[in-house]
Amino acid sequence: MTAGDPGLFGPRSVTWQLHADPMMWIAGVRALYLQALHPRAVRGVWQNSAAFRMDDRGRRDAWGRLMRTADFVGTLTYGTTDAAERAGAAVRGLHRRLTATDPATGERYRIDEPELLRWVHCAEVDSYLQVLRRSGHPLTDRQADRYLAEQRTGAHLVGLDPDTVPGDRAALAAYFARIRPELALTPEARQVDAFLRRPPVPPALVPARELLWRPVAELAYAALPGHAHRLYGRPAPPPALATRRLRTAGRLLRAVPATVRWQLPPRHVLRAVARLGPGARPGPFKLPDSAAILDGHDTQGDPRG
Repeated sequence: MTAGDPGLFGPRSVTWQLHADPMMWIAGVRALYLQALHPRAVRGVWQNSAAFRMDDRGRRDAWGRLMRTADFVGTLTYGTTDAAERAGAAVRGLHRRLTATDPATGERYRIDEPELLRWVHCAEVDSYLQVLRRSGHPLTDRQADRYLAEQRTGAHLVGLDPDTVPGDRAALAAYFARIRPELALTPEARQVDAFLRRPPVPPALVPARELLWRPVAELAYAALPGHAHRLYGRPAPPPALATRRLRTAGRLLRAVPATVRWQLPPRHVLRAVARLGPGARPGPFKLPDSAAILDGHDTQGDPRG
């Protein structure tokens, strides 16, 4: 299906409304900070990509990697079913070919191990929820649970069994409580931190980086949980102050007209609206009704129907 195909989630889903929010960019950076604290996961990225290295090769690949990630999320959310399935197959195929080595033991392991994929997924969806809700997005607890249930579809596309992925806030909190003792600040995580604070750019763009990127990175870092700040060893504002700053950023970014924001690459929202009609335009006040969710009247987006 192409024309009129709502894709994996469709306009009636929480995912459709949430992923169009401009604070998703800050949430994505928060996810990178959090993901880097899992030693095996960050080692897999580090040994197979130049993106986070502070050299010329890293500079060439870094922004491309960030845009590829945004393009993948946008395709899964707003693309046709066929486009989303092809994107998922491409990611699975890439991961199957990649391995990493534990420098302490010499163990070689695949980077598509379920536990590593699950960590990346959970850090990502948690970051989306935390940043958007703290920045003032009108998402109820029930809708947040619905979002996590919907995101099992994306987890399935990258190779996970949906039944092994947290599908509500309680399950996600339990997952983080279980995984927390495994997190650590490795040399690779330090390099990711250094990259996110000052990504390599041509000398002429250094002032722009300080003006535009630095506030994004600082806000994303501030949005991390306290245990992540302690692992990184860098100070962060108190949670209440971080939330006030997130709300200020949310008000400023959401004040930019959506039609202007959606013109920025990769333009998935515009293509989806062109395919499905103006009624498909996402917005925070078009979230699925909580009562309908509880009654099971809206099952679109749940991989188990």
